[in-house]
Amino acid sequence: MPRNKRIKLRLNQRQKIIADSINKFLSPFEKAYFVLKNSISKSKENFPAIYTYFEGLVKHHIITPGKDLFKSSKIEDMSNFITANVMKRLPHIDESQVEEILSKPSNKSFLEILTEGFGINKEKEKTYTVLGNGGFKRILIANRGEIALRIIRACRELGIESVVIYSEDEKDSLAVKFADKSYNIGKPKNYLDIKKTVKIANQSNCDAIHPGYGFLAENPKFAKLCQKKGIKFIGPSYKMIKKLGDKVEAKKVMLKSNIPVIEGVKEDLRSKRHALRVARIIGYPVILKASAGGGGKGMRIVAKEEDMFEAYESAKKEALNAFGDDSLYIEKYLEEPRHIEFQILADKYGNVIHLGERDCSIQRRHQKLIEEVPSPALTPELREIMGNAAVNAIKAIGYEGAGTIEFLLDKNKNFYFIEMNARIQVEHGVTEMVTNVDLVKEQIKLAEGAKLDYKQEDIKIEGHAIECRINAEDSINDFLPSPGTIVNYLPPGGPGIRISSSCHSGCKILPHFDSLIALVICYGKTRQEAITRMKRALDEFIIEGVKTTIPFHKFILSKRQFLRSNVTTSFIENNKIMEELKGIKPKKEVLPKEKKILIVTTAVAQYLAKRQNSMNNKKVNPWIMAARQEAMNEGSLEE
Repeated sequence: MPRNKRIKLRLNQRQKIIADSINKFLSPFEKAYFVLKNSISKSKENFPAIYTYFEGLVKHHIITPGKDLFKSSKIEDMSNFITANVMKRLPHIDESQVEEILSKPSNKSFLEILTEGFGINKEKEKTYTVLGNGGFKRILIANRGEIALRIIRACRELGIESVVIYSEDEKDSLAVKFADKSYNIGKPKNYLDIKKTVKIANQSNCDAIHPGYGFLAENPKFAKLCQKKGIKFIGPSYKMIKKLGDKVEAKKVMLKSNIPVIEGVKEDLRSKRHALRVARIIGYPVILKASAGGGGKGMRIVAKEEDMFEAYESAKKEALNAFGDDSLYIEKYLEEPRHIEFQILADKYGNVIHLGERDCSIQRRHQKLIEEVPSPALTPELREIMGNAAVNAIKAIGYEGAGTIEFLLDKNKNFYFIEMNARIQVEHGVTEMVTNVDLVKEQIKLAEGAKLDYKQEDIKIEGHAIECRINAEDSINDFLPSPGTIVNYLPPGGPGIRISSSCHSGCKILPHFDSLIALVICYGKTRQEAITRMKRALDEFIIEGVKTTIPFHKFILSKRQFLRSNVTTSFIENNKIMEELKGIKPKKEVLPKEKKILIVTTAVAQYLAKRQNSMNNKKVNPWIMAARQEAMNEGSLEE
């Protein structure tokens, strides 16, 4: 075998024995290998068996070929390469077992022989999906911040190139630094420019677009344009997005699937007087909701008749500003419910599973602030009932990809469908912590055409996880936005702590976007351990330069009712959290000498870096430089 110019692999005696065995098995395919090397574009057509075998090894991450592999012209190098790659991952190989497998004539594929011979235990190694015929080479990420970075990481692990778009103020973001390619889209509002985003995807030869969450993630026009231009939208079809995006239509779909929904009308409200008539029938309190979207926008709770007209007008205006559609619907308002959502994965072959629930009951103005898994409110029996209801609904409508079905759970343990999110959720990380499933990678593979390779009973929820959303907001001052520059950023660490963020020292929190700084996720064997770790993590988290919601989260975690899991969507109001927070006088921070030095040195470093960049960008006149060099040589310049 060549030592340096071909494949640089060193095999020990044990590995050579296996390599020799594989060589004997592969010898009939030697001619085919030469053809594969010289005409790779025609190999799939001319030699489908070999192509499929090798492709299977790569797709299942058994081997990871590099450019050096194809510099060799010997079939032995292929087998040596396969042996070395496999043995890196499976050091427990038994040579006699391999020889026995290879010596038996069989109609099994080469991949099956290898996996059997090398002792892969499917019960221990989780293979969540089996890839389809084709894989993505490059994905455009139509988003920014934390979720863009999260998708980049998933792409890297899958061997897919990533392309990001960024606004004029974000050229130094981590997403831009870590992506394989990046494109400036100009003003912040251009994140919503469908045509520009798809045009960039075409120019950069992307196979697919991942929308993340927010922005265009649930825009049916965007998904439709992607389909028209031959680019895969990583999410459901535009028709499905349109069906589920209309909240009234979504409730009709769920009713057909025998999923309970809250009492209300099955159509959009025609006027404020129509809303008044319906409210008199179903009884107060009622809630007005935007038909075109969620996230707390366009929602108003109406407790009495005289408040209806004002609430209707304000909800209509907010819905129009948020979604470009002022349609509203009305339903009975459940008092003191919990917000429970189920994470779903579905492939195009009709297979659907759920990965447990998330309890998102700690909210302010319908915006989630703290999430935890599993919900302390659910018994195993109720979890199974709600999970099966979610799965059956997804099967009935033919949904594909990752999604979330959201329910309200009343004090009598009755649950009601409220909406479905046809995208990855902000809070998906807490589910990943207790299931060990990478939801973003699974979402991408499902979009490639992968098939779910496990059943509902294979999903195990282990331990407990809690997430706190750290925003650049002054929680003591009614969550007033706090844009600015983070001058000092030190995230917490230690066992069971995960930080999802794209921030760093010197990072700017821009006023045009969501104020999310970081998602702090803590895992524990029990709920108590997860809470204890979260308290420690929040104490360790240093963010200076902007106000944050860390004090709010620490205050919530200290409340007895939260520790006892006596939580509903009205927790903040019922426990007068905001009033208590306002009553706490913030301590006047006296900066120690070390912090003053840190702030000054950070500012100086940033100034010098900018100055150096500007100097590098300036074109220096070569005649001036020549004259200066001549003067220095003659000694006419003073030291």
